[in-house]
Amino acid sequence: MTVKRVVPNIASDQLDASREFYIQVFGLEVVMDMGWIVTLASPSDPTAQITLFGPAESSDPAPTPSITIEVADVDAVHQTAAERGLEIVYPLTDEEWGVRRFFLADPNGLILNVMTRTNGSAWKGGRLHGLRT
Repeated sequence: MTVKRVVPNIASDQLDASREFYIQVFGLEVVMDMGWIVTLASPSDPTAQITLFGPAESSDPAPTPSITIEVADVDAVHQTAAERGLEIVYPLTDEEWGVRRFFLADPNGLILNVMTRTNGSAWKGGRLHGLRT
């Protein structure tokens, strides 16, 4: 199994203030901003990231994950999790923004967003293109 990056996710009811805090204090840059989710990265190491999640919309069935783990083959990880009878809390899904992902509960009850970027992904050079950044 190849893990490409691990990103802490922060649920925030003050998304704009949180974005500015991490930019001003740590010099992080916005690499993705979809309005409800913002990813910030170090300009010197684009794999050093933090993702901020705004308040969930009432129609959104998915919980906010605590950690995102990008892997080379999300289908293989999903199969392993299913075979072991682990708790999958959001099904394997191809998202419109170019990722294939599922959410998995760890033994501590943390929700993990396990994902792979798809060929149609808008991610190029560490930034999500086509969206406000």
